[in-house]
Formats: sequence, C-alpha cells, structure tokens
Amino acid sequence: MGAYCNENLSLPTACNLSPSHDLRLSKHVHDNVHGNIYLDPLSLKFIDTEQFQRLRELKQLGMTHMVYPGAVHSRFEHSLGVYWLAGEAIHKLKTYQGLELGIDRFDVQTVKIAGLLHDVGHGPFSHLFEREFLPQVLNGFKWAHEQMSAKLIDHIVDVHHIDVEAEMIKRVKELILASSEFALPKSAKEKQFLYDIVANGRNGIDVDKFDYIYRDSRACGLGCSFDFQRLMETMRVLGDEICYRAKDYLSIHKLFATRADLYRTVYTHSKVKAVEIMVVDALLKANSYLEISSSIQDPSEYWKLDDTIIKTIETAPDEELRESRDLIRRIRRRNLYQFCNEFAVPKDKLEHFKNVTAQDIACSQKNGGVLLKEEDIAVSNVRIDLTRGRQNPLESINFFKDYESEEKFPIPDGRISHLLPTSYQDMIVRVYSKKPELIAAVSEAFENFQLKTYGVKAQVHATPEKKKRRL
Repeated sequence: MGAYCNENLSLPTACNLSPSHDLRLSKHVHDNVHGNIYLDPLSLKFIDTEQFQRLRELKQLGMTHMVYPGAVHSRFEHSLGVYWLAGEAIHKLKTYQGLELGIDRFDVQTVKIAGLLHDVGHGPFSHLFEREFLPQVLNGFKWAHEQMSAKLIDHIVDVHHIDVEAEMIKRVKELILASSEFALPKSAKEKQFLYDIVANGRNGIDVDKFDYIYRDSRACGLGCSFDFQRLMETMRVLGDEICYRAKDYLSIHKLFATRADLYRTVYTHSKVKAVEIMVVDALLKANSYLEISSSIQDPSEYWKLDDTIIKTIETAPDEELRESRDLIRRIRRRNLYQFCNEFAVPKDKLEHFKNVTAQDIACSQKNGGVLLKEEDIAVSNVRIDLTRGRQNPLESINFFKDYESEEKFPIPDGRISHLLPTSYQDMIVRVYSKKPELIAAVSEAFENFQLKTYGVKAQVHATPEKKKRRL
C-alpha cells in the first residue's frame, strides 16, 4: 500500500490494563510492534511448554525470507501479539460497555488464551504445508491447522496438568475455530460478540489480522498506513456483534486492501512461489521415507514437526532422500524453478474458472521442438481477494452512526466512494519451468494455452528473449 508507516502505532502498555490486573503477577516481554506485553500466570503455563515453544521454529511467512530477508519473524511473536491485542480489545469493551454486556473475568481470560493459542497447531512453512503439500498426499481428506490447534490445546492441558476450567478450554477452542469450516457449535447463546475478536467468521475483522498485517509489513520493509488502534478504540457492540462507526468505513476498507496488497507483493511474489513449489516437491519426494504427513492426526507427534524438516532433508546422507536433497540444494544455490510468465484471468471468466494444471500447459505444446513433459512444468494459481472471494467484505459489516444511536446498519456498495473497486477478486495464473533450458518451450506452450482458452494472449508481455536463452 502507501509509503507512509505510522511509527506511533505501538499501543500503550500499563495504562490499558484492566484495573483488576495486578502487574506483580505478570511477566512482561518487549515486542518490537506492541512494546511491553504483560503475560498473566495462566498464559505463562501454556507458553512455557515445548508445544508452544515450537512456534519459535515456524517462520510466520514461510520461505518469504528468500526474497524479503527481514521476514524471519516467527509464529511465536505473532501469537504473543494476538494475545496482547485480544486482551486490549476485550478490556476496551469491558471499560465502555462492561455492565451492559456482562463481561466478566472468565470472558477476558478466555479471549486472551484463544488469541495466544490460535496458531499453536500451525504447520511448517506458513500455509504451504496445509494448502499445497497435504492436499497432494491426503487423497481428499480435509485438514486445517485450526483443528490441530484445538487438539494440541487438549494435549498440552493433559500432559502438563494445567489447572484450567474445562468450560474455558471448550470456549477457547470455539473462538479459535469460529472462522474456519470446522467451526464448533457455540456453547452459549449470549455474548456472541466474543467470537468476533480473535477469528471473526462473521466479517473477517479480527485482532489476528491486525497483528500480522502490521508485523509482516514492518518485517518486509513496506509501508503500512492502516491504523488498527483507531478501530479498537471506537468499536462498539450492538445486537451482540462488534460494529464500527460509519465514518470509519474507508479505514476498514484499507485493512482489506492492505491485506490484498501483501498477498500480491509479498506472500505470492513470483520468486517466493518458485521457492515454495520447490519445497513442496522436496517434501513430496521425502514423505514416504520420513513419513512427514503421518503425524497430522496425533498431537503428541505433530508438535515435533517444524521448519527444521528442511535441514533434516538437506543434511541426511540417505539415498532415499537424494532427490529431495538436490532440490533443497538448488534453493540454497538460487537455482530456482524459472518463472516464465503469468496472466490475470479475465473478469468475465472468473465465475467458472478451474485451476490450470501442468498437464494443461504440456498438452498445449505445438508439434516440433522439445517434447515437454508434465513433470517439467509447475503452475501456480494465485487467488487474491478481500477475504470474501468475489464478494465485497464490507457488505458483511454493520455500522452505527454515533454513540447516541442504537441502530446498526450495513453500508451498500457505491454509497461512500466511487473510487473503491467494483471487483473484489483476482486470479493470476503463473507458469514455471523446472529446467532452465526449457523456458522457451514452456513459455510458448503457455501462450498457446491462452489462445486456446481465451482466444487472445492474456499476459501483459511476452517472456523476455534473454530469459528464454538462459542455460
């Protein structure tokens, strides 16, 4: 997004704590985004376990540091950040509407623990593990890190004999799964607004996004003009859901736009995707020997899996890992799969779009020249949206006029600014050659595929001749 970055975005510390919160009972750590983060005794019991400490070995952005060297922050500090913001959010609601909403200490502690543990079940290499590796080895079985987070929470409580109410753990798991397809039935009909704080399945505005958008932008050296502190200060519960002032409509749009921009320029950068595709190929070739995917249902084994699996493959002398080891070595030596070209799927074709495959490209090769094989080609289908697919996410949000009004309402499209987008999703198809000498042949086949599919070459420009001649 913009070049301006609000360096005063760090939240105050002690002044925002609940009056009942005794700093003498808290440990604090200094975070480079939020300043001092105070950790309550129950949270420390979860933090000081090997299962939670594993998050130090999971880079928040997976292999993105191969392009953005500063992107080496981990799921550990992100989880502490979400814990802190979840506490800030619930404390602000309690301060302004506590008597009206009936917020008690149980609610505060539950929301904070949910923020702390929301990613404890995350897999290696950011979302690559569950979105690109596992679908190729599980034969249609669905798996999500939120589910594993719920299982690991039970495992941690049992193994470490943490004295915590069973009802609190049940509610924590509900809050974590609230935005996933595996959401649990909500155990209480009242206080539904609590489910909007950590993982908001209602409209996507939650403290998880607040933390990672700012933290990731900062780590990658990018500007971030979105100010989540303003939204947290002015939010209000109406009709058992968190609503926002109508005048903050554009600020909320900036949240979703900044996220989309991060996806385009960082998370799905063409070279980042090249590295990720190579890592997936290495994991697939090593899976049967190392049984990487065998632990995904067993939290007692799963917690041992982290980003260091790549070093295990790289340094193991086993002949069974030779192909995987060679791929990791290529990454180290920057001998990456070569990006050939990309095109954005035309808007009128988005509704019925089907992912393009390596077979589609190989079958589009004209007779003559080098015979391309499916295994010579890699295709990345990149979907970028504002969290609601082809729908405007702001239509799922309710607003209020001012603090004297009890009415909540959505703001229809076109009522605020005609400069906002009329399309809310991009689908970008990228093609890579796994062998440098095949770039020209793969590029030509990719162009033929576009002509066959759309009648035109949808890419912006041809693959440069210099790249085609690369050997």
